[in-house]
Amino acid sequence: MTKDQKKPNPPPLSNRRRRVHKARAARRALLVGMCIALALGLAGLGIWLLLGPRPDATVQVYPMTYEARIRLYARENGLDPAWPAAVILAESSYQPDAVSSANAQGLMQLMPATAEWIAGKFSETYAEGCLFDPDTNVKYGCWYLGYLIKRFDGSLACATAAYHAGQGQVDEWLKNPAYSDDGKTLKLIPSEKTDTYVKRVLKYYEKYCELYAPEAA
Repeated sequence: MTKDQKKPNPPPLSNRRRRVHKARAARRALLVGMCIALALGLAGLGIWLLLGPRPDATVQVYPMTYEARIRLYARENGLDPAWPAAVILAESSYQPDAVSSANAQGLMQLMPATAEWIAGKFSETYAEGCLFDPDTNVKYGCWYLGYLIKRFDGSLACATAAYHAGQGQVDEWLKNPAYSDDGKTLKLIPSEKTDTYVKRVLKYYEKYCELYAPEAA
């Protein structure tokens, strides 16, 4: 081919070939878009894993409702407020009108007979339905937790187990060498329900220690 000769133009594409080219271009664009979306998604996941869940999501799972009351009555009874907060979550999920099949009532699911006994400690007259009042329920519940933690020599696990299964039952477990080595702490809780309950409360307690920490700091 000489300098004066021009390279012939390629023949025009047929309609069918143009459609094929357009389809291939569309597929390439879609693939690129999917790769970009995947990369952004992985980046977002990495940030979430580094920073943790949003605070508002944590509060939805671990409510801070009645915080002022819990802090007040926990302080009056020498308690870490994270403990009654954890008990309330395990007992009623922060529903003040909760009633169990055994007729335990309110936020901390106190039995009326127990509440009547506690009311006497405050020189108060127990009134039917008073446990549905959040202030009364938390007041009585925190007093009872304070009583149990002292009775069981500061053992959070024993006091929590007694809150669920009763003081007498925990006393029997502590006397049994299969369940306790020293008669003061439980190495094994033979009741599956109580064992599950204690583990759940202690798990909630760890999280509430973080949520209630700012004021202490």
